This record gives sequence, C-alpha cells and structure tokens, in this order.
Amino acid sequence: MNKSDTLLVGVHIDPPFLIKNSEGSYEGLSMDLWNYIAGELDRPYKFIEFSDEIGIIRALDYEELDLSINPLINTPQRTRKFEVTQPFYISHIGVAVSTSSQSQFRIFVQNFFSMAFLKIIAILFLILLTFGTLLWLFERRHNKYQFRGGFLGLVDGLWWAAVTMTTVGYGDKAPKTNAGKSIAIIWMFTAVIIISSFTATIASTLTVNTLAASIKGLSDLKIVEKIGIVGASGNEDFLARHNMSAHYTYRTPAQALRALARKDINVLVHDKIEVEYLIKESQLDNKVQLLTVGFEYRYRSFMLPKGHPLMDELNLRLVDRIQQPAWKESLRKYTSKGE
Repeated sequence: MNKSDTLLVGVHIDPPFLIKNSEGSYEGLSMDLWNYIAGELDRPYKFIEFSDEIGIIRALDYEELDLSINPLINTPQRTRKFEVTQPFYISHIGVAVSTSSQSQFRIFVQNFFSMAFLKIIAILFLILLTFGTLLWLFERRHNKYQFRGGFLGLVDGLWWAAVTMTTVGYGDKAPKTNAGKSIAIIWMFTAVIIISSFTATIASTLTVNTLAASIKGLSDLKIVEKIGIVGASGNEDFLARHNMSAHYTYRTPAQALRALARKDINVLVHDKIEVEYLIKESQLDNKVQLLTVGFEYRYRSFMLPKGHPLMDELNLRLVDRIQQPAWKESLRKYTSKGE
C-alpha cells in the first residue's frame, strides 16, 4: 500500500467510464465522479494507467495502488478480496448484432446460393440417391418396366425416392418384391424424420441474417453461432454458466465491434453501456445494432486494497455525489440513462 500522501490511482481506457482525449487527458463518467471526490478529499494523487482490467486487479491485490476508479464489476470474490464501494452504476450484459442495408429479398437470394444452403441440398440429394439405388437393385430384375436397367434405372430410383419423401404419391413407380417393399417402408419412416429436420435447417440457413435480430432471451442466444466476447470482461463466465462458449475473443470492445460490423461474428455479448457508447462514437449505427434484451445486473464500484484507511471517507463522498443533480448531468452526457 502506498505510504506517501500521494494517492496512486489505477485507470485503464474503458469508454464511457474512462476516455482519453486527443490532449492526453482523462474524461468520462468515472472521471467526473473522481474529480469531485478528489476535490473533497484534498489529497494529491497520481494516475497509473494499465492496458486492461487484469493489470489493475493484480496491482490492487499486491497493494501497489490505493484505488481503482475504473468501475470494476462487483462480484462475491472481489468483495471478499478488496474494499468495494457503494455501486455508482448498474449495467447489464447486452447483445449486439450486425445489421444489413440490403432488402430481405436480396438477403434471401444470396443465402439461397450460399455454400451452407448448397451443402444441405447436396446431402439431401445423396440420401435420395442412396435409397433410390437400393430399391433399384432389388427391383430391376422383377420390375423392369418401372425400374429400367443401367443409368435410367438409377434415375427411376431417384424419382421414386423423391416422390415418396415428399408424399406426392404419383403411383407411377412402386416396389413389387418383398425386399423392395421393406426398403420402401424403411424409407417412408426415415423420410418423415429427414424432411422435418431438413425443413428446419433450410429455414434457419435462409434466415441467418435475421435470426440474431430476434433474440429475446437465453434460449434464442444459445442457437446463435459465432458468438464474440471481449477478454477479461467476465462474459466468458456468463456464457459458461449457461452452457455456451465464445467462438472469438477480442482484446477490446472496439475490436469486437469492428469484427461484428464486418460480420466475422454473428453477435457480440458485452456490457450494454460500453457497446451503446462505442456504436455511437464509432458511427456504426448503420452496421451494428444493440438489442433491447439484457442479462444479469452488473454493479460497478471503485475498489481499494483490503483494509485501506481511505475506504470510509471515499464511500461517503461517492454516495453524496451520486445523489446530486450534477451526477445526473454526467449520466446524460455519457449515457442514455439520464433519468
């Protein structure tokens, strides 16, 4: 712990809480709060900048800092390990998706000719050909008028399999042998399962661009592929608790949002306030959309090493500030939560 009168204050760039402007000075929601508190404490202080939250947590653990003014997320583990102030901001885990300026018809056409859709059609064709060939092998000698020899016979088998699967039932081709009838029975039951499964898969493939936009809860999020998160943000733990995993992990929220805009990932799971601010500041409104759905409360606080003598006074000043009109002005300035 720092023994001098100068407070060592840990910070890392985390908009809209901590922002570094073009002049190299800090601003943001946390800075507005700290500027008031520092004036009330009347103590000299020095900022020590870290590249990420992990560095700040480690420095607090080794008592190399007096406090962090980054709004660290309050967890039971951190409460046991550090002095944690009154939360001054409550946020949620949010979900952002990429948007498209294309018409829905154009999106549908593009997906119709996508590799994913063509693979589904190819697999379905192979299954039809397999059952059609099996039936032809049993029927070609005893039912040669309906199942001709050679290549044409294979076409007859494929036609029969397709007609049977779709339940059209033209009746122009039907097995006569017991073995052929057995194959037909197996195919009828198999086709019922396949057609229902393939219908859902095809529909999902053709509407992949609108799937993420309809996320209303955890069950919807679980079916989305290519989820992106930011490292050391706690979101990986959130996904793990709900039997999900991240496909891509990015170093900063800005990197993750750019990847989302490029559609390298389908959704970004991250803190709503940070994503909302970065979308606006990066002018990504036409490429990225923050959904209204939110998961888990996140209580954000200042933190100090355990037993730090500044804790009580700091907490008193903080509580006093967040009840003043000036704090609501700061909220309006940096967030949409200015009520």
